Amino acid sequence: MLKFLKGVVAGSGAGVKDLPYNIGEPYSSAWGSWTHSRGTSKAIHPSSSLSSSFSDDGSAVSVFSLSGSNANDGHLAAGRNGVKRLRTVRHPNILSFLHSTEAETFDGSSAKVTIYIVTEPVMPLKEKVKELGLEGTQRDEYYAWGLHRIAKAVSFLNNDCKLVHGNVCLESVVVTQTLDWKLHAFDVLSEYDGNNEAVTGPMLQYEWLIGSQYKPMELAKSDWAAIRKSPPWAIDSWGLGCLIYELFSGVKLSKTEELRNTASIPKDSVEKDTFFRKLPNLAEQLPRQIVLKKLLPLLASALEFGSAAAPALTALLKLGAWLSADEFSIKVVPTIVKLFASNDRAIRVGLLQHIDQYGEALSAQTIDEQVYPHVATGFTDTSAFLREMTLKSMLVLAPKVLRLRAFSLSLQSQSVHIDDEPAIRTNTTILLGNIASLLNEGTRKRVLLNAFAGRALRDQFSPARGAGLVALCATSSYYEVTEVATKILPVVVVLTLDPDSDVRSKAFQTVDQFLQMMRQYHEKVVEALFGVWPSAFLIEYGLGTFFNCLEPMRSSVEEAKDMASPLDTNKAKGMASPLDQLTQILLQFLKLSPISTAFLDASESTLRSCHESNFSQGSSLSATSSN
Repeated sequence: MLKFLKGVVAGSGAGVKDLPYNIGEPYSSAWGSWTHSRGTSKAIHPSSSLSSSFSDDGSAVSVFSLSGSNANDGHLAAGRNGVKRLRTVRHPNILSFLHSTEAETFDGSSAKVTIYIVTEPVMPLKEKVKELGLEGTQRDEYYAWGLHRIAKAVSFLNNDCKLVHGNVCLESVVVTQTLDWKLHAFDVLSEYDGNNEAVTGPMLQYEWLIGSQYKPMELAKSDWAAIRKSPPWAIDSWGLGCLIYELFSGVKLSKTEELRNTASIPKDSVEKDTFFRKLPNLAEQLPRQIVLKKLLPLLASALEFGSAAAPALTALLKLGAWLSADEFSIKVVPTIVKLFASNDRAIRVGLLQHIDQYGEALSAQTIDEQVYPHVATGFTDTSAFLREMTLKSMLVLAPKVLRLRAFSLSLQSQSVHIDDEPAIRTNTTILLGNIASLLNEGTRKRVLLNAFAGRALRDQFSPARGAGLVALCATSSYYEVTEVATKILPVVVVLTLDPDSDVRSKAFQTVDQFLQMMRQYHEKVVEALFGVWPSAFLIEYGLGTFFNCLEPMRSSVEEAKDMASPLDTNKAKGMASPLDQLTQILLQFLKLSPISTAFLDASESTLRSCHESNFSQGSSLSATSSN
């Protein structure tokens, strides 16, 4: 803060002798007309005034200087804009400002004005690259890391500050002592306002400072109308391309046409894929802690920012398997969750194919809010393989999806059950059968029977019909007996004649299972109506046997007309005889049981005849007793 305040004061015109920094040897390169020198800071003596007494402090700094013949020189005007912008714009990937001043010196009859900017100690990127001497993969990875930092700085200017740098290139990048890349050279930095045609900023005034080889076509033609209609990052994205070319080619860009030569820029996706496929095996040769603390975070970062191909996801999961469950949730799961929002189809397929490796680590809330909304789009994707992978992934996600009702309905509305691909239709049936227990009762009634008996059993693809039969058996407990008798068995019985032997076999098994279900229901109804003993008798011997037993009873009633019998006592007391009771019970049973009408009529006639004989017997005996 003190240095910043000193800079503000010094900026009023204090001489260079009052600059609280020593200026050392210059570097061989710098942006534009600036000179980039090494420097050290001075310490102020506590007993001295601010501008009179300094001693060497020794802290390293960088000093940038720009000279002009007079105060109105165009270079100086642009330089002052750079000072103002560098002082006010703060970002981790932008050069840190410490101090600035402007000094006027005289050489005979001519005067010279010099602007000084003091910053954190840095070195031009061009010279730092030579000093490091990196080669091969190490060089490319360091370049990629540094370019990412510069891209973040440009994004901050364009998107957050609505500013355009205007001249991103190799010379506008410097490197700190910790090898971090920083963006500077803000002389033509300008506000961007595409809606205001009257805007005239430093870029319009000082565009002549930008080398013609670094200008996109619109800027080279001074087509300001086209520039205003373009997004704020249009010019700087071109500059990033120039930076990438100069960085990997190792030479300064001399003309725009050279940008067509991209041979030196790593871009072979096949090589990337090969590298990431080999990475897990290569990692086995490295110390485990190095892999988990260095390699794994870099791999996750590469996937997040799109610089890694889909095979990197497989490598991430294999390396992540070495972590504990808690560490996996912290270091790997966040990256995976972000990847679900990717538009890269290869990434999406990879996520679905390997979902069994990380599905358990996803919380229900994370799945419901961040994962499932992206996965659900796969139901209508144009890729049949992606649609199939989406269905299969739901076996893992469904138990944790809080919106299962919406999911089950989406299967219907999005037509995956009538998909053109027979394998997808089959997998949809299998999936519904597996998640049926997770659906609420109302959803099951709307979805299952229609999906299985209504669609799957009528599918032209025999495995789909077989899957429908298996799904019906697996979900048999969710159907009412009326649905079984009227909607399921009629359709299933037809499949006992199916051309496919496997379907026929499954159809017979299904018929047996549902008939057994109907028998059990029948037994429960009989037991509920008659109690344990009559129902057991009827179920064991059948109604025919029971009626045969009734005939001798009927004859015995005829013979008992003239004999004293307990019947007269019962009738005299107004009580029904046991035969009366049994007859009425059987009549009630016959009316409630699913027996043919003809048999019901015949049975009822026999029982009523027996009942009437009994009643006549009881009446005669009652009359005799009264007489």
